[in-house]
Formats: sequence, structure tokens, C-alpha cells
Amino acid sequence: MDVSRGLEPLPVSVWPRLEELPVFQYSPDHVPGAGGKPDPSEISFSGCSCHSASCLAPACSCLHYGENYKNLSMETEGSELGFSKPIFECNAMCHCGEMCQNRVVQRGLQFQLEVFKTTEKGWGLHTREFIPKGRFVCEYAGEILGIDEARKRTQSQTSSDSNYIIAIREHLYDGTTLETFVDPTYIGNVGRFLNHSCEPNLFMVPVRIDSMVPKLALFADRDIGAGEELSYDYSGRYHNFFPIEEQGSKQEQQVSKKPCFCRTKSCTGFLPFDSSLFLKDGKRK
Repeated sequence: MDVSRGLEPLPVSVWPRLEELPVFQYSPDHVPGAGGKPDPSEISFSGCSCHSASCLAPACSCLHYGENYKNLSMETEGSELGFSKPIFECNAMCHCGEMCQNRVVQRGLQFQLEVFKTTEKGWGLHTREFIPKGRFVCEYAGEILGIDEARKRTQSQTSSDSNYIIAIREHLYDGTTLETFVDPTYIGNVGRFLNHSCEPNLFMVPVRIDSMVPKLALFADRDIGAGEELSYDYSGRYHNFFPIEEQGSKQEQQVSKKPCFCRTKSCTGFLPFDSSLFLKDGKRK
């Protein structure tokens, strides 16, 4: 069984094979959702004018902030300036070749992944082959929602429901914040099966290709062996160069949060909690 239904470069297997997966529509890319703007399928970026097989900085306009990848791998070291630079890949309007080194996330899955049933966390995702540090693993794709719809869906969940909605906040140099809300509950890709870990082996990076709607790309933070479960930090703290403040009282978070079963030495005991999705008209619900 191929979870992706042939929509990825490589099939995504399931174990045990006879287990039934949650019902959802597979999409390798973001799709428009209620209140989400702009449309993630639109191409709004102009392409570079490079006519070489592969683009190089600083000549390429897509590499204005420097090289993004080296041998298909992203550097995982923190920026000396104290912030993470924007990542722009070459896009459909660019004149460079399809094998340009600045085209990585858009190539889709490059490693054999498998959805499997865990003992405590429901479904999970592991790799069937070795993944070197810095390599792209998969996206976290789903419906792009507006904040009102994201709050509506979050607040309608019961304690037994899995929460797939993720809020990405990018802090710009001028003090403004870009917010992106992604929900793969009904329409999504293999990334929806990734579990949280307080000591993850993946880190998430917003990567822009055709428009300002970012691809939520997950890269290997270290060498990952075949058979290892893949995970990332739901809170966004991992490889995040900006301090993130907890919102809401500790008592509120204890009530609202779900237990974490990552079983790592630094486990906080609870899954990360974004209380901003429980606000209504600027007030806590």
C-alpha cells in the first residue's frame, strides 16, 4: 500500500499492512483552506534569469541571502547574526535547469519512509533507510487557513481528537510577524504522521518557492539510521533563534495540554500548547 497514492516520487509504505489509516485526502502540497490567503497554488514570484545548469550566489536573485544548500544538504549551524535567514528556492519561472542545486524541497521525497503503528502515540513515521544530517526529509503540507478558521477548528476539538494544526510565526527585521496556519487533518501529506519529541531528529524551516506561502520543510538534524522514528518539536523552539514565551497560566496549560510520550531525558511531560488558538476576539476563551 502506498499512502501517497503515487503522488510522491517514492511510495510511502504502511506497517502493519492490514491496519487501516485515518481517512484523509493525500496532497503533497499545500491547498487553499477557509480564510487562508494568498492561494498557495499561485505563482507570484518572478524567476531568476540564470541560464546555467545550477545557480550560484550572489549572481542569482533567488540566492540574495546566500547559498541555501551544499550537496543537497542544509547547514544546521545557527546564524552568527542571531537569526535564521529567509530561504528561497528557484521556482517555475526561473531559467535555470531542473537539477539546479537550489531546487531541493520541490523535488519531494528522496528517502523511503514508512507509516507505522506505535504503542502509545497512535501512528508515527520512520525511515527505512539511512538519512544523512542536513538532508530534506519531507514537508508538513495541508490546508492553509486563516487565523479565525484555525481557532474555530482548534476550539471544536475534543480531548480524544488529534491536533494537526500548526501555527508558524516568522519575525521580520522590522518587527512585524508573518503567520501561517496549516491543517493536514482532512487534506495533507505524510508529514501529518510525524510525532513530537523533546529531543527531535528533524527541524522545520519555512522555505518559499513560488509565493510567500512557505513550504514547511523538515530536515535531518543529525544522521538518522534506518528504522528510527522521525520526529520534530511541535513548539518550534528547536533551531529557533528567537525566544518564545509561554502564553497562559501554568494551571491552564496543565488542563489543556496532552501528555508527551517521547520518553527522552529532557521530556517536559506535555505536548506543546499554543494558547493563541484559544483566543476569541482578543480574549482568552
